[in-house]
Amino acid sequence: MRPKISRASSAFAAFVVDQLSELENVTAKSMFGGVGLYCGGVFFGIVAGDVLYLKTDELTRRAFVRRRMKPFIPYGKKTRGTHRYYAVPLDVLESPVALCEWARAAVEAAERLGG
Repeated sequence: MRPKISRASSAFAAFVVDQLSELENVTAKSMFGGVGLYCGGVFFGIVAGDVLYLKTDELTRRAFVRRRMKPFIPYGKKTRGTHRYYAVPLDVLESPVALCEWARAAVEAAERLGG
């Protein structure tokens, strides 16, 4: 049996979805104890352990690394694709406007990477 991703609280996941209310077609789906975030069917974020992680690519990852944000490492070990999701800075998470900008960039990154 595979270990679960750090469990996300329903209150934190609801907070994240509420913060993203300006971004159309955002849905949240439970996955392995965490929550997957989709925008119009595009998987762009993960809520795990009460941390929001957004998908990155070569164009968007720099903003996260510059802010010294940690990558999502689901089972305590690096695996293929591990560094595609990074934690969102607290000041961004607390601002619906900023969070929606970062989330749009994550959706675009996911689309560039093929879904």
